[in-house]
Amino acid sequence: MLKSRGGLGSNGQETFQEPTPPSHEEEDSPSDAESFDGLDDEVDPTEAELEKLVFGDSIGFRDEIRNFGQQNLDDEDAEGQDGQEEDDDEENELARLEDAELFFTDAGPASLTEKSLVPTLGSEGEESGPGQERLAWEDSDDERIMVSLATVPRLRKLRNYEGEDLISGKEYTRRLRRQYELLNPTPDWAKFSTSQPPPRKRRKSNPDASDSSSEYSSANESEINISNLHPTTAPLAELLRSTSELTRSSRSSHPHRSFRPSVLNIQRTRDISGPSPSAITALTFHPHLPILLSSGPSSTLSLHHVAPSAQPIPNPLLTSLHLRSTPLRTIAWDASPSRPPRIFLAARRRYFHVWDLAAGTLEQVTRVYGHAHEQRSMEVLKPSPCGRFVALLGSGRKGGGVVNFLDARSLQWVGQCRVESRGGVADFGWWRDGSGVCVLGRNGEVTEWDVEDGRVVGRWEDEGAVGVAVVALGGLDRKGDGELGGDRWVAVGSASGIVNVYDRRAWKGGKSKIENGGELEMRDGNGEEEEHVQPMPRRPKPTKMLDQLTTAIKFLTFNPDGQLLAMGSHVKADALRLVHLPSCTVYRNWPTAGTKLGRISAVAFGEVKTQEDGEENLYLSVANDQGRIRLWEIRA
Repeated sequence: MLKSRGGLGSNGQETFQEPTPPSHEEEDSPSDAESFDGLDDEVDPTEAELEKLVFGDSIGFRDEIRNFGQQNLDDEDAEGQDGQEEDDDEENELARLEDAELFFTDAGPASLTEKSLVPTLGSEGEESGPGQERLAWEDSDDERIMVSLATVPRLRKLRNYEGEDLISGKEYTRRLRRQYELLNPTPDWAKFSTSQPPPRKRRKSNPDASDSSSEYSSANESEINISNLHPTTAPLAELLRSTSELTRSSRSSHPHRSFRPSVLNIQRTRDISGPSPSAITALTFHPHLPILLSSGPSSTLSLHHVAPSAQPIPNPLLTSLHLRSTPLRTIAWDASPSRPPRIFLAARRRYFHVWDLAAGTLEQVTRVYGHAHEQRSMEVLKPSPCGRFVALLGSGRKGGGVVNFLDARSLQWVGQCRVESRGGVADFGWWRDGSGVCVLGRNGEVTEWDVEDGRVVGRWEDEGAVGVAVVALGGLDRKGDGELGGDRWVAVGSASGIVNVYDRRAWKGGKSKIENGGELEMRDGNGEEEEHVQPMPRRPKPTKMLDQLTTAIKFLTFNPDGQLLAMGSHVKADALRLVHLPSCTVYRNWPTAGTKLGRISAVAFGEVKTQEDGEENLYLSVANDQGRIRLWEIRA
């Protein structure tokens, strides 16, 4: 470009200068702001400065562009460094987490609370604190054993971090326990309550009593604090330690409900986990807790928690007890609320066992002193519903049959019932209040025996009386005087498959004449004559005769409120029927042709309180000779 038009020479003539290419400094100089309008006047510095401030110049524009790009690069580098540091921090945090903390087990819709979380077990170097339970026994060899977690695929979930490999045997035991408690959380019914009502504030009239009261309150506070340290660890002994659930009244334990006589609302639930190595010959529910006992010729007693909706294992096994060379035939709970929970175990032996769950002891009762010759086998054992007595079916048949009674606390002989029946005693059953028994002789005669008074209160004969085998009592006689224990229904089963159901509410007590005009002579246990009384008919008519089964009846079982009766036989497969009371009608919708029960060996009813709504549901448990226990829920 031309920098100027030229000037006047010395001779007065106009001269022209050769155009020179602009340099870099000239290109970037403020003269670029000059226009090409051909003006000869140079730009005023003040005006150029003003134009620079208003419009800027090329040098400042390029510097700003250069600085802006450099600033973006610096910001991106800073963000990249920060992101990389955050990723490194996250990776370090994940590396410090345990494998079990990277996932959770969905145990159902129940809301998790702070107490329901599985406590984190201490590491190998941590010592147990004062609030933690000490192990009963520790193996010193566990410290010398080394277990590899990385080489075994199924043990990798026990690692605390990815690179962990070798741990000691003691730490391996801790982690196995932690994994088990994570997959099998402690149920709510097994957690004893540590919450206690706040102490009431009372006005102290005597100032001297302040010291003793303060000591008492401080002692209670210390007990509460100690129990709060481990509120979720509840072994079986602590589970049955409280007696609050064992002292409920009969009205509260059996809520009002009724079943339709035509159709039974019954649904199949999850079976008891795992088949038994032998047939199940004994089955019983706990009166109030959701626990099912089962045993058989395998000499093993199993306790299952009745929880069909439990995850991952429904109806889990709580514990088991094995008695060597003792094929169990009878198992029963001790119903006394004043004593620690106990279980009676009997077999075809000259002894029986008593298992104290709270103390963890097993007592063996070897003989009945003074009556050992009449009690050569103790396989038929039935404790009373009141918890005061234990009845044993005697083996002596000379002159009739014998039932011996023991004191449930001391297990000493307290009485005996002898009946004049050819062939001995077929079966017997306790009255509802536990004050007497109903003894069935093999000749078909039934004897009502009062254990407290030690005398016979009535005798009657079963209609037909052909090969009688089993007797059962159930239901509640709310209109009766309670002279016969308060049971309304008596069911008698025979070898021909016939079951006679009698309504004892129609039998009036007191002294009366016999229907045929004669009198009934009664004798007590010592053979002495008593007054001539007739509290019931000699040959009563059954309310209903059930002939749906054609083989020998092995078991008759009433549900707790006496509205259902289960009758079955072991000779034929699927030989089980349910009867509605008081209509005495047999349900036709269950069992169906598709209900595969097998050869039934034991049946039990039980009421289990659910954790969701707190209501008691009725369950029917059926066991067979293949060692399987099936479970159904019956709804009103």
